[in-house]
Amino acid sequence: MSPKDTPHTPPLARAPHDRAADERLVPDLVPTLRADSASRVLVVWGDRAPLSPTGSLAFVAPDAVAGDAGWAFLGRDAGGSALLVAAFDADADAPLPAPEWGALRAVGGDLPPEEASVFVSALALGRWLLDSRYCPRCGGSTELRAAGWSRRCTVCGREHFPRTDPAVIVAVTDASGDRLLLGKNARWAQRNVYSAFAGFVEAGESLESAIVREIAEESGVAVRGIRYRGSQAWPYPRSLMLGFHAVAADPDAARPDGEEIVDVRWFTRSELRAAFAGDGDVHLPGAASIAHRLIRDWIDGDEDRP
Repeated sequence: MSPKDTPHTPPLARAPHDRAADERLVPDLVPTLRADSASRVLVVWGDRAPLSPTGSLAFVAPDAVAGDAGWAFLGRDAGGSALLVAAFDADADAPLPAPEWGALRAVGGDLPPEEASVFVSALALGRWLLDSRYCPRCGGSTELRAAGWSRRCTVCGREHFPRTDPAVIVAVTDASGDRLLLGKNARWAQRNVYSAFAGFVEAGESLESAIVREIAEESGVAVRGIRYRGSQAWPYPRSLMLGFHAVAADPDAARPDGEEIVDVRWFTRSELRAAFAGDGDVHLPGAASIAHRLIRDWIDGDEDRP
């Protein structure tokens, strides 16, 4: 079953666009496509992209983009047109006029699946293009290769690729399956946002070990019954979020770590339905996030479905 056909796939991974990776080694591919008016460019400014009046992504022709951007080939759309990214730093002037700019975390869950795929790839790759101009080994300048998907150091010859950091995110239930444990991060305290527990996989650590460690550190709970639910890229700054459900061995042990997590709370389905509906003072993650999908799956009783 493809991601597009799977209703419980995370929102930014439902319909991968054609990356056309075999074309990346074509000599001078990006300059050639920039000279082609049929190419479609997604401009990324910080973590935002231009939106059309209908809320979809607003692609432009290459000649509409001026300034010092990071350029790369993203693949092909359903009609065969080339897709390019032109990435600009967040502190640069607006790279082109647009009625609205939308951040991935704010609008990604509402975009058509193919557009969401293009946006997350453009943001992840675009940030690397802008942030990795120098070799981390020797400090030498680098030159782009593979249509923007690798860099070669002009001094030491080392080749570098976009970095992706694996992170686990886990929705924890009690043994009965009637309550879901969520935590409030210190960064979200004023907005009263509760979400699933998440953390980066450390060097030499398995996903399962990372889950046990992170949940214990943040909530004081030991978990069992770990079940994988799906993954999606989350370029804040360069994560691959791997979603899971798990069961708390002792629900009464739940407590916040007091630093990163300032509160933990067991929620019923009715409480979370009300929060999603905007009733009460509890807020939940936005639709673009895998946390949103994990919580929705549990509310709907779909956490065990493929």
